Amino acid sequence: MPRSTTGGETAPARRRRTPLAAAAAVLCLLAGGATANAAGHSGPPPSGKLPMTGDVGDYVPGVVDDPVHDPTLFSDRGTYYVFSTGVANADDPGGIFVRKSTELAGPWESVGAIELPEWTKAYGVGHLWAPHVVQRGGTFYLYYAASSFGTNNSAIGVATTRTPGDLDSWVDHGPVLRSDTDDDFNAIDPQVFSDGGQWYIAFGSFWTGVKIQRLEDMTRPVGPVIDLADDPVDPPNAIENPQVFKRGGYWYLTVSRGFCCRGVDSTYATYVGRSTSPTGPFVDSEGVPMTEGGGDLLLDRRGDQVGTGALDVLNDRGRTYAVHHYYDADTGGTIRMQIREVEWRGGWPHFSYGPGDGTPPA
Repeated sequence: MPRSTTGGETAPARRRRTPLAAAAAVLCLLAGGATANAAGHSGPPPSGKLPMTGDVGDYVPGVVDDPVHDPTLFSDRGTYYVFSTGVANADDPGGIFVRKSTELAGPWESVGAIELPEWTKAYGVGHLWAPHVVQRGGTFYLYYAASSFGTNNSAIGVATTRTPGDLDSWVDHGPVLRSDTDDDFNAIDPQVFSDGGQWYIAFGSFWTGVKIQRLEDMTRPVGPVIDLADDPVDPPNAIENPQVFKRGGYWYLTVSRGFCCRGVDSTYATYVGRSTSPTGPFVDSEGVPMTEGGGDLLLDRRGDQVGTGALDVLNDRGRTYAVHHYYDADTGGTIRMQIREVEWRGGWPHFSYGPGDGTPPA
């Protein structure tokens, strides 16, 4: 669903920093995309929970609005990028927000927003949400959602560039997938990946859950809309943010369950299942299909990190990393980002506990 950059408050139209804050602000395979270029990175790849530095999410009314909801992580020629949901403002809707770093842990630098396309305003947007970036050949594809909160009058659009760090270089191509009140799905939270030469788009939020469809030419969904996961235990079917990626002989599907956008009262948590096919059926470690509410808990509250969700995955220098957002309970709900190494136990992804994560459950 749509994201508030402050966990419920209305944010200023654009990010603003004081000179002091600005001075202090001193990626790839993306679930089936292209391998990251590690040139320029020193030392061994980082492990565990990364100690994030720089612009990793902040909010001071009237001073700084640095959103990092629904992050997507990728790299280009030695630079890592995180794109995220834009600044929420009904009068001046925000586009996709961008930050960069030469190291996964940072220091991260916020560099501004990609302007939202005019066509998206017909969807009553306060901002664009839930971006996903994937590379095919030398072209980067940015998929994003346009909708108004709580409706399935929604669309997924796409923009392209060969230079992702140049925010003015992105060329928008309009909507690739739409939904309205006649549909049983919601066309938001896109994730695009490939299996060999075949590309897919996964999407969905609430309604009848998470879906997937084949892509033709990166811009045209074709064929049947296939169910990936839902949550029949929760009447609102509070499930979204699909992420499909491969390791070894299995495909893995992560989803966010619960409610975002409620600050420290958010209940987001990440669940996972696996399959031998990119389109499922995905099952948990006990064999329960994710279309029937199955899924193993992968990431829940960790210390002051509340509402952990919206996972995105990057393979870099032989390791797998995941970025996610959270609400910082120590500051009353500031939205920040965290990158963690994805570790493995018996063929299943796992996140070890790191500094500040609290005591692991017995």
